[in-house]
Amino acid sequence: MRTRKATMVGFGLAPGIFSVVTMASAPAIREIALPAAPLDGVSLDYLAADRARHRVWVPAGGTGAVVVIDSKTGATHRIADFPVAEMERNGRKRIVGPSSATIGDGFVYIGDRADASVCAVNAKTLKKAACTTLSSMPDGLAYVASRKEVWVTAPRERAILVLDVSQSSAPKPAGRIALEGDPEGYAVDDAGGHFYTNYEDQDRTVRISLASRSITATWNPECGEDGPRGLALADGGRYLVVACPDHLDSLAASSDGHILSKLPTGAGVDDLDYLPARRAVYAAASTDAVLTVATLDESGMLHALAAVPTAKGARNAAVVDDGTAYVACGPAGKILVVPPSTGPATSH
Repeated sequence: MRTRKATMVGFGLAPGIFSVVTMASAPAIREIALPAAPLDGVSLDYLAADRARHRVWVPAGGTGAVVVIDSKTGATHRIADFPVAEMERNGRKRIVGPSSATIGDGFVYIGDRADASVCAVNAKTLKKAACTTLSSMPDGLAYVASRKEVWVTAPRERAILVLDVSQSSAPKPAGRIALEGDPEGYAVDDAGGHFYTNYEDQDRTVRISLASRSITATWNPECGEDGPRGLALADGGRYLVVACPDHLDSLAASSDGHILSKLPTGAGVDDLDYLPARRAVYAAASTDAVLTVATLDESGMLHALAAVPTAKGARNAAVVDDGTAYVACGPAGKILVVPPSTGPATSH
């Protein structure tokens, strides 16, 4: 994912006000320090929640490891020996490594930017299995259960790279889908046969057929020049929630993709997560240091539930089954653990 400066959009609110509610008493946030994280922080991107096994997977970039957090006990397990490499971007050097994860059927798949690989890790034993090398650096990974595939967004190649994981422990290349923009974010509608991603450089959201691997719709989420970021599906594919840099959109995914609702979040949103059991959306804004929790009603309207103060640089929440959010705080080399937001909330 890219990090860009976001411009605040208030949607009728006074300047500088980015949320309509705040917790009357903010929940106590725990911190989990990532093992081997340097003092100047670590590059963190996509997290993944394995709700069935009560685990959160944290690809910990330049530490060369993936940290697995037990959401019941708080215990951590470090899976080491992933490749790392020094890269330069916008004149700044950084150490990159494992950066993305997706939960599959008995295995978790880890994307590594250092060597453009995707590796399978046993979801129960946490033992690393086989890896495959891609033609381009991976960004986001999405498991497609119906097809036993992993779809990988590859913005440098303007493509989706498809991996065959019918042998779960051994991913292998199975195709490439050329795109007309830089893919950012992903969502899978397995029952409906659709895959969604954004063109970050064009402020567009596209729908791709899982069967034909062709684009079947292109929509405008109106995120602005910095483009759309993360995606989440709700209500069996009826609604698609788009993370813009400073707000959320809900789109009518089951019809023509028009915008149903917008909700300000604060600046610096990247990825987001959705918890169906609570109809709740979680979006962490890194610039304004706030986690927005919203509900999505049955007509696709977003309603703010809470705005929880976090920390500068904290983004990309992953949420477990009880509503606890795990937020990546790369600059501090930590994961922030935010308890469920149950209110009461007060209007501003």
